Amino acid sequence: MKTAAIRALPASATVFPILFMISTVHLLNDSMQSTVTALFPVLRESQHLSYGQIGLIAFMMNITASFLQPLVGWFADKKPRPYILPIGVCFTLLGVVMLALAPSFAMILLSVTAIGVGSAVFHPESSRVAYLAAGSNRGLAQSIFQVGGNIGSSLGPVMTALIFIPLGQKGVLLFVIAAVAGIVLQTVVARWYAAVGAAPKPKKAVAHDEKSALKLSAGKVRMSVGILILLVFSKHVYLSSFTSFYSLYLIDDFGVGKQQAQWYLFAFLVASAAGTFIGGPLADRFGRRNIIWLSILGTAPFSIALPYADPFWSAVLCICAGFVLSSAFSIIVVYAQELLPGKIGLVSGLFFGLAFGLGGLGSALLGEIADHTSISTVMHICAYLPLLGIFTLLLPKDAELRGR
Repeated sequence: MKTAAIRALPASATVFPILFMISTVHLLNDSMQSTVTALFPVLRESQHLSYGQIGLIAFMMNITASFLQPLVGWFADKKPRPYILPIGVCFTLLGVVMLALAPSFAMILLSVTAIGVGSAVFHPESSRVAYLAAGSNRGLAQSIFQVGGNIGSSLGPVMTALIFIPLGQKGVLLFVIAAVAGIVLQTVVARWYAAVGAAPKPKKAVAHDEKSALKLSAGKVRMSVGILILLVFSKHVYLSSFTSFYSLYLIDDFGVGKQQAQWYLFAFLVASAAGTFIGGPLADRFGRRNIIWLSILGTAPFSIALPYADPFWSAVLCICAGFVLSSAFSIIVVYAQELLPGKIGLVSGLFFGLAFGLGGLGSALLGEIADHTSISTVMHICAYLPLLGIFTLLLPKDAELRGR
């Protein structure tokens, strides 16, 4: 479908070509980003890193994205900047090359910071594009966008097993191809965004959004945002325990081989991608609050049982936990966008930034705990985080959120 034909679609139509393009770039971006965690088993041996240093690497990448994403989103709300989309991937390309050639721990930190800058530009602006291309299917659109990222993240363990263990750190250079492809696709998306998304929103639509928002008091809006932040905390600190330490937990506590441990993590991340894709359409049908509640609190039985399981049941439980938990984030973003209409970029940047920041802080803190206790202790502590999903019941119901 040509760009002109896409622009001619009615406002309520879902622009699937654009959604599939940004989802593909999300896949490429997060696969490059996941090279960092995928390298942990290799870097731990080659550069003699402690759990604390491993956590610090994840922290630096995530905290960079965390601080910058709300700023990018805030500026985009004031004046959309479509062509920063390919520029963001250029930062990721720079970080990938630096990571492949980094001779020291300090250079690794510098390279992951560059990758964090790339993610900071990519996520809020691309989430805004997903919102603009969603039509009447906002949950589905965010899920399509998010599932690309989940698939990209799930490739990390496969890269460890098939690329980084055989080739070592320099195997990251293979992802230069992914970065170049991402730059090309983002240029196409930017042209559509410049033509359609950068145009002012019709006054009637703005007035409708603001009228719906006024149905909730300022205090209830603040409380709801606080609850959403708590839910993002529970989800992403739990996820960080997996992406950063689960394979090391299997290696250290069960004697599982490095390559075999990556397949366990791969199963968890693939299940997460499937859950992300299903969550959005379910939320459009059954309500956002209902699916958020089911997703986060529903993970608790699996997460609590997992540290007590043998390797076989650990694999079963981690697949169940990944599938149920990961349906929540795209819905949380859409819920927050409807809670704060007119601030799409800021909301997207804030919640993606929180996801990165809390994940990074979680990795750093959990790494220190593991150094002072054991990796098993970390898995036991994190098992109870999904219980925070009970606070979802305090959120306004969907009908109340929409002013009905």
